[in-house]
Amino acid sequence: GARSSTQADSGSSEDEAASEAHSTTSECASQLSAAAEEGLGGDAVEEQGQQEDLEEKVKEYVDCLTDKSAKTRQGALESLRLALAARLLPDFLLERRLTLADALEKCLKKGKGEEQALAAAVLGLLCVQLGPGPKGEEFFHSLQPLLVSVLSDSTASLAARLHCASALGLGCYVAAADIEDLVSCLTCLESVFSRSCSGRGSSPVVPTSLQGLLCAALQAWALLLTICPSTHIGPILDRQLPRLPQLLSSESVNLRMAAGETIALLFELARDLEEDFVYEDTEALCSELRTLATDSNKYRAKADRRRQRSTFRAVLHFVEGGECEEETIRFGLEVLYVDSWARRRVYAAFKDALGSGMHHHLQNNELLRDIFGLGPVLVLDAAALKACKISRFEKHLYNAAAFRARTKARSRVRDKRADVL
Repeated sequence: GARSSTQADSGSSEDEAASEAHSTTSECASQLSAAAEEGLGGDAVEEQGQQEDLEEKVKEYVDCLTDKSAKTRQGALESLRLALAARLLPDFLLERRLTLADALEKCLKKGKGEEQALAAAVLGLLCVQLGPGPKGEEFFHSLQPLLVSVLSDSTASLAARLHCASALGLGCYVAAADIEDLVSCLTCLESVFSRSCSGRGSSPVVPTSLQGLLCAALQAWALLLTICPSTHIGPILDRQLPRLPQLLSSESVNLRMAAGETIALLFELARDLEEDFVYEDTEALCSELRTLATDSNKYRAKADRRRQRSTFRAVLHFVEGGECEEETIRFGLEVLYVDSWARRRVYAAFKDALGSGMHHHLQNNELLRDIFGLGPVLVLDAAALKACKISRFEKHLYNAAAFRARTKARSRVRDKRADVL
């Protein structure tokens, strides 16, 4: 009798607690709804304030680019690089593009090592911000010869040459005015890595110090291949498909992976041209890819082995006639599907430049949204934003209230059982 009485009391206690939890949840949700309605307007004001603060800071950075102190210029370039990667400022930058072009020209011409490297990185990001219009084209055109000059200068710092290679690829991809510009950039980049894989069948001799530069040049070249007209692809395939496998035996895991991904891209472009494309040395190539896909050499770092195996499994699968593995990238309320080697290369190039700002640019940068076919910038009305925010918060409140209710009910049951005993 005592046991059944306790169970009945326990049940009623749980009912009371559940009712209490429900009322608490509803009350909190209604409070949140009111706060959200007020907050949405506040968010817009706050966003505007943050943008204005950032523009003021960027003005200071631009002013410091012409300072006499190299340390001050480098600090300004690094701050500018971080700001351009994190936020979108196209209109603000359009007004100052000539000032920026002059300042970057001086940094690339007269600066040393780190300053040149940072100037090249900022140049690439400015192309992403300004986009492909006439003014963006003019900006890139004015600085393209300097990028080529530093990249081709064997006495320049390797860091500077590496960043010039990446900026040349990214800038040309975004703002190349015509096919001549594209072919010129492709030729320049190809000349950098081709010296290391010239003879058929011979192993490349790549000094450790040059591996990063070769990797950057190869990836920038591959990026430009994704927009290269089909009439130019044939000669490139004939020239580079027999050579690139030599880089698969490089000591650098990054260079090996870049070579593997570029080979997959070349196969993709070849099959676009000719559905039944057959490469004469496919068997030897697949054997080498298979070795890299199952590499278990202990002298390689564990993380490097894992990255390499994953990349080369995908490359081998594709070269043998399979599909490109699809990657899903979620940002905000949207999803981007990367389902080809061309899209993989383009996404990776922008991700390398923008870093943690990639999602912000995918959401707001019309250039990236156009490249990846995401449509116009998604503008959520107040109701949609409120629904997104509140549903998550309500769920949290409900779970917390339900947990408290269960705890109270169990406490009461334990207390009453103790009384009975």
